[in-house]
Amino acid sequence: MWDKLRQQIWRWRGILAIAPTTTLLVFLLRATGVLQGPELAALDMFFRLRPAESIDERILVVGISEADLQQYGHPINDKLLAEALRRIAAGEPRAIGLDIYRDLPVPPPYPQIVEMFRQQPQLLRENPPLEPGYAELTQLYRDIENLIGIAKITGGLERVAPPPVLAELGRVGANDLPRDKDGRLRRAFLYLTDPQSEEVVLSIGLHLAILHLEPEGITPSVTEDERQWVQLSDTIFVPLSSGDGGYGAFDDRGYQIFINYRNNGQTFETVELRDILEGHVSSDIFFDRTVMIGHTAESLKDFFDTPLSIQGQGIEKTSGVEVHANVVSHILSTVLDGRSQILTLPNVLEWAWIFFAAISGAGLAWIWRYSDRAMRLLGQILSGTLIIGISYLAFLQGWWIPLLPPLLAQGIAALCVVAYVARSAIDIRHTFSRYLTDEVVATILETPEGLQLGGERRKITILTSDLRGFTSISERLPPEDVLSILNIYLEAMADAITAYQGTIDEFMGDGILVLFGAPTQREDDAERAIACAIAMQQAMTEVNQKMTELDLPTLEMGIGINTGEVVVGNIGSLKRTKYGVVGSQVNLTYRIESYTVGGQILVTESTLDEVDNIVDFDGEEKVCPKGVIQPISIYSVVGISGKHNLSLSRDQLPLYDLHPALSVSFTPLQGKQLGDRHYQGHLIKLSPHGAHITSTYAAKPLTNIKFMIEIPQPVGEGTDEFYGKVIKEDDLPSGCFAIRLTAVSMELKAYFEQLYEANCSQPSSVSQSPSST
Repeated sequence: MWDKLRQQIWRWRGILAIAPTTTLLVFLLRATGVLQGPELAALDMFFRLRPAESIDERILVVGISEADLQQYGHPINDKLLAEALRRIAAGEPRAIGLDIYRDLPVPPPYPQIVEMFRQQPQLLRENPPLEPGYAELTQLYRDIENLIGIAKITGGLERVAPPPVLAELGRVGANDLPRDKDGRLRRAFLYLTDPQSEEVVLSIGLHLAILHLEPEGITPSVTEDERQWVQLSDTIFVPLSSGDGGYGAFDDRGYQIFINYRNNGQTFETVELRDILEGHVSSDIFFDRTVMIGHTAESLKDFFDTPLSIQGQGIEKTSGVEVHANVVSHILSTVLDGRSQILTLPNVLEWAWIFFAAISGAGLAWIWRYSDRAMRLLGQILSGTLIIGISYLAFLQGWWIPLLPPLLAQGIAALCVVAYVARSAIDIRHTFSRYLTDEVVATILETPEGLQLGGERRKITILTSDLRGFTSISERLPPEDVLSILNIYLEAMADAITAYQGTIDEFMGDGILVLFGAPTQREDDAERAIACAIAMQQAMTEVNQKMTELDLPTLEMGIGINTGEVVVGNIGSLKRTKYGVVGSQVNLTYRIESYTVGGQILVTESTLDEVDNIVDFDGEEKVCPKGVIQPISIYSVVGISGKHNLSLSRDQLPLYDLHPALSVSFTPLQGKQLGDRHYQGHLIKLSPHGAHITSTYAAKPLTNIKFMIEIPQPVGEGTDEFYGKVIKEDDLPSGCFAIRLTAVSMELKAYFEQLYEANCSQPSSVSQSPSST
C-alpha cells in the first residue's frame, strides 16, 4: 500500500509540491499590501462593466451649480437658503439633507445690505442685525423636523462644526468619507466616534436613510450577538475590516461599508437651486422623497474619484453630495428592494479559492507538460478566463472575491511546472558546471564545434594563486581539517572569480588557475583580472575569520598575473577531453606567482600595458625566471581605480627589537629544493608578518629560505622551523636582511606573538614591518 501511495505522490509531485508553495508565496505577497492597488483597480472595472441600473427615484439632488454661484454668489446667503428650504419643505419630502457647511451666519452681499438700509432708513436707529436672514434660517432649522445638517468629525484642525441649532436638536450627520490610497471613495461610514467627545455620530447617509424608512415602520437596531452589527428590518450591514477582500491594511475605525454605486449615466434626478428660488419647479417634485442639497459647481472642487471614474471618457469625478446620495440609495435599495451589498468572503474561503487557482494552473501544466506549447498556453488562458468569469459573476451577486491573487497563483504555478520540466536539462548543465565554468559549458553545448579537439591562438590574461606555506600546514593537520580549509578557501575564491567573470581552468590543491579572455574574450580582461585579484585578497579576511572560529590556522595567499598569447581549446582524446590553455605564458605566470609573499599581487609589464594607467603599485623588481632569457619587470599591485575602485589594505605592523636576539640557522632554497649551504644568524627584530635577520649571508630579494630557530624551551615537535622570503627594504644596516614570514606553524606563531607582545610593552627602537615588495 505504501508503495502505491509513493508512486501516486511521485506521479503528481509537480502539483502536490507546487500548488501549496505557490499559495503560500501569494499569501506572503498579499500580506505586504502590494496587490491592493491592482486588486482595487479590478474591482473598479467590475463596477463599470456591470449592467446599467435605473435612476433611484426616491432621491432628489438639489445642486448648487456654477450658474447659481454666478447669480447668487458664494456662499449662498442665509436668506436665500432659508427660502429654498421653505419651498422644499412645503413639498413634504421624507428627509432633507443639507450637505453644506453652515457653522457661521452668511449675510447677503454688501450691495444688498446697503440697499436694505437705503429703502428702510429707520433700521439704522433700531440696531438692526448685520446678518439679515440668519434668524429666519435658524427658525426653519427648528421647524423642519426632518432636516439634517452636516459636520466634519475627523481631521483634527480640519474639523467643521455643524449649525448650532441643528446640533442642539441632535439633527447632525457626519459627512466624513474614508479614502483609499489612490484617492478614490469606495467606502462610507454608517457611524463613527467623535475623537474629541467620544460620542457616536451617525453619518448623514444613515441619518437620512433612517428618516426615509420611518414611514415604512422600519427602525434601526443592532444584532443580538456580540458583534452588534447594524440592522434595518431583515437586512444586516456587515462592516468592513482591515484585510477584507482585496484590501491590505487600512484604518478600519468606525463602522465602514462598501458603497454599492449605481452604474448609469445619471444616478439621481437633479435640479438647480435657482430653479427652486425662481419657481421653475413644482413643490410636488419633493413629495415623499429624500432631498439632498449640495454643491455641484466644479469651481468649488467638491468632487471625488469613485470606482466609476474614467478620465477622458466622460465618466469623471462625482460631486460630494452625489456620493452621499449613493450611500442613502445603497441603504434604501438594500432594505426595500433586496439589492445586494458588496460583501467579502471569510479568509479561509479566500485562501481556498486561491489554492484552487494554484491547483488549476499547476494541474493543467503538469498533465499537458509534454503536449504542444500552443495547447498548454490555451489551457492556461481558458483557466484564467474561468477565474475572471467566476469573480465577475460573484460580483454581480454582491460578493467581492479576490481576482489578482488567484490569477497570480495560477500563473506562477504553471511557470513553476514549466521550470520543473526543464530541470533535467538544467541539472545536466549544473553537473557540468561543477567541473567546468558556465562559459565553457556554453561553448560545448551551444556551438557545433564545442566538442572538437584542437585550439586557437589567443591573447589572454592569466591569474594564478597559491597559499603560502600550505604544505607545511597540511603536514601538521589531519586530512579532514586540510579538506575543510581547502573547501572554505576555494569557495570564497570561486565567488570572487565568478563575480569578475573569470574562467576557473582548474584547482590544483591550494592553487588556482584562472583565465580572463577564454573562452569568451572581452576588452577589459586584464583590468578585470587585477580587480579580481584584489577582491580575492580582500576575501581572505573573511576566510581567516572562519578559520579562527574553527580553531584552524590562518592563511596567506600570493597571486601572479601575466598577459600573453597562448593556445586555448579542447585538449586530450576522443575519450577524455579537457578545456584548457597551453603555452610558455602559463608557465611564466606560475613563476611570477612564486615570487609573491602572503597578501601580495605581482603582475608583469605586459599586463600593466593593457590597463591604461589605472593601477596603483608600490614596488618594481627585475627578475629572470627560469625559461626566460632576458630579465623582466614585475610590479606589486596595491589598488586599481576606474569602475572597480579597489585597493589592498596597507596597514603595517611595526617591527620591535628582540631582547635578547634569537639564534637561527637557515638554508636558502634552490627552486623547491633545499640548497647545500647552511648559514648562521640572529633574529633581531620581529612583527607578526616579518623579521630582520643579521648574518654574513648576502641575501638576494625574493630568495626563499628555511630557518631553524633555537628557543629556550621547545614549543613542540617540528615547531622549531619556519620559512621566509627575502624582500627588498631600504636603509638596512650592513649584514642585515628583511624577510616576510611565509610558513610558520601555529605553535611557533603563538610563541612569536608572545615575544612580540612582550617587546611591544618595552621601550625599544621601532621600525616599520617589511613591505611586501
